[in-house]
Amino acid sequence: MNRIEIKTFLDAKTLQYQRPDFLSSDPIQIPHRFQEKSDIEIAAFLTATIAWGNRLSIIRSANRMMEIMDEAPYDFIMNASEKDLKKSAHFVHRTFNGLDFITFVKGLRHIYINYGGMEALFSLYASDDDLQEAITKVRGHFFEIPHLQRSEKHFSNPSKGSAAKRLNMFLRWMVRPSDTGVDFGLWTQLKPAQLSCPLDVHSGKVARALGLLSRKQNDARAVAELDKALRKLDPDDPVKYDFALFGLGVFENFK
Repeated sequence: MNRIEIKTFLDAKTLQYQRPDFLSSDPIQIPHRFQEKSDIEIAAFLTATIAWGNRLSIIRSANRMMEIMDEAPYDFIMNASEKDLKKSAHFVHRTFNGLDFITFVKGLRHIYINYGGMEALFSLYASDDDLQEAITKVRGHFFEIPHLQRSEKHFSNPSKGSAAKRLNMFLRWMVRPSDTGVDFGLWTQLKPAQLSCPLDVHSGKVARALGLLSRKQNDARAVAELDKALRKLDPDDPVKYDFALFGLGVFENFK
């Protein structure tokens, strides 16, 4: 297919998969349970943090995190005592455990108290057409608190070559408009044009099959290559094609 044919194909698949019924099997359903901006973004960030592996398992684990926080994420982040935090010590999702959860609670508290929240901090470091350096900068501030070294692996670092799939997914949730009932459009200081595709095994496979990506590894360089290709299809909202690439890979086994 040529570029026009690829765009037409992916536009149609984006419409097919970017629908509210997509939420029933996707971890984005967790932040959709909340109404307040701060609750939504905290629930989204923590859910995205553990979003690897089986999606039903991710949803179950994210639900447990919300239960630990008494279904009030922002209040818990800001006010949980050490005694409250110890109650989460037995939480585990794959390699993310209760000690990691406590570190992330304290890291988020640090961001909200000292930097005015995640939107303010990401916006501070955003470039005109990219948020990958911003992820690295925010990560640095996040871990200014005393923390376990092991917890650092759960906050991806694009400057070290990571595709940062989960962070880019979180940013998509926060920035892209809410008009289709899927993403939230909460962060008005950033634009969809600045987003990068949440590259994973599914979207990568489809992107390579369509000739949008040549690099074999799903890493930071592959994200940059795919970004360039998707921005040629839609410079204002390139990451809308995440729905098409992911849906084609997961539900249609497109090759």
